[in-house]
Amino acid sequence: VEIIGRNVLFGKTILNGIKLPESVKILSNNTFIEHDINTIIIPSSIIEIGEYAFSECSLLTNITIPNSVTSIGEYVFSGCLSLANITIPNSVTSIGKCAFYVCLSLANITIPNSVTSIGWDAFNGCSSLTNITIPNSVTSIGEYAFYDCSSLTNITIPNGVTLIGEYAFSGCSSL
Repeated sequence: VEIIGRNVLFGKTILNGIKLPESVKILSNNTFIEHDINTIIIPSSIIEIGEYAFSECSLLTNITIPNSVTSIGEYVFSGCLSLANITIPNSVTSIGKCAFYVCLSLANITIPNSVTSIGWDAFNGCSSLTNITIPNSVTSIGEYAFYDCSSLTNITIPNGVTLIGEYAFSGCSSL
């Protein structure tokens, strides 16, 4: 199996965990959307994670993205209310629109030096996010990127950032 298609598990399904085989290279759009999965192991063979792949997986708490992935696409983890820990490898160069939208439990995240852009609404509504370091490699921060991150107390914007979108830090009442 090299490609896991759309809506693999149709309907609301509760799973303790999923371990994908090493042969899988692509997770299509909407692969596990709206399923209650506690743990998922993404193999190092994965090169692409489609839009909405894990969107609304409300029980997902931890995930490690392998070094083979170069971008975190649009809405990939949006609505993952329990997602508290994520490891983003140095191979990732962009974080897409709404990638972590309303990930309420996400308290800390390290953005690697390889990332050059943070998309619109990327961390919008991550109300538990307390600290973020934006690496020197980032040149653009999209509109509403950190909107309503009410627990965010500290942020350093590097000199190389040439674009900060509208409302990027609005609602960050603890800054």
